[in-house]
Amino acid sequence: MNNIHYPSITVWEITLKCNLKCLHCGSSAGEKTTDELSTKEGVKLCRDLKEIGCKGVALMGGELFLRKDWYEIGREIKDLGMNLSVVSNGFCNVEDIIPKLTKLETDCVTVGLDGLADTHDYIRGVKGSFEKAVEFMRASNEAGLTTNAITTVHKINFEEIPKMTEFILEDVGVDWQLQEAIPIGRFPLELMLSEEEYYSLGMFISSLQKKYSKERVTGGHNFGFHSKVIPNLSLYPEWNGCYAGISVLGIRCNGDVVGCLTLSDEFVEGNIRDRSIIDIWNDPNSFAYNRRFKKEMLGEKCIDCKYRLSCKGGCTCRSFSTTGKIHNDPHCFYRFEKKKNNI
Repeated sequence: MNNIHYPSITVWEITLKCNLKCLHCGSSAGEKTTDELSTKEGVKLCRDLKEIGCKGVALMGGELFLRKDWYEIGREIKDLGMNLSVVSNGFCNVEDIIPKLTKLETDCVTVGLDGLADTHDYIRGVKGSFEKAVEFMRASNEAGLTTNAITTVHKINFEEIPKMTEFILEDVGVDWQLQEAIPIGRFPLELMLSEEEYYSLGMFISSLQKKYSKERVTGGHNFGFHSKVIPNLSLYPEWNGCYAGISVLGIRCNGDVVGCLTLSDEFVEGNIRDRSIIDIWNDPNSFAYNRRFKKEMLGEKCIDCKYRLSCKGGCTCRSFSTTGKIHNDPHCFYRFEKKKNNI
């Protein structure tokens, strides 16, 4: 029997093997681990995800296309009636991959693009990675697949973001999602955006949404909170607290289950080799930090906020990775505006 919650999206990191060396990689990907789920375990996971009401699965890595059975897993997801998304660095054989994605009728293809050529190659750690990413996006778009560029913003590429606008939206002609880099994995805290830079980025995204549309330019799902000036920037209609374990689910390549793939080991709810995802998801004690939220769990940054019961202290990952506490997110538009206006 399903829990009252169901995952609208499961993000599954199917391998840690990667051909790039991205500065902001939250999983410190590179080498394949020895404990990846087998194809058989992966197929069972897909069927169990369908059982708990999952609507869609996003496959990523590492670099997902370096896993030999990625197509078989994708085929299972589609055959079960779930949406299939892929997140890639684009550093792959376009002639081989794009026809397979087309045959799968992949619902969304997302490719990382973190700057113009020199900046992107520096951040990604491999020369020529920009050219490959752009080639992949163009080929995906021309094949009729819904294609997005995703940019992870931090101090290294912050000033270059406006210069990317026309290239991504007009020249390449794909949609654009922007998200903030969080200090997990290889990414250092000192390169994270300041509060002022974060707010400025929010204003920039808002201006692009007015010019293009919210469908063409989106902010990450945890962008903002309760601004009086900036509208909600994600495709969610409003922010009602962290979605981890509520409508979002993360699966690591070894079968570890987390509410959101960005969360650290402290938030692992179990492993599908020990208990099925059905049992873990429907366990009333799972994801307690969100499903059993109480105002007493709020940190000092959020405890006195008038939005505390609906916002629930913002993004769990950003809160924990920057303050060591949950429900205590430091990057909040509402708090910034209060401080700026001395109210």
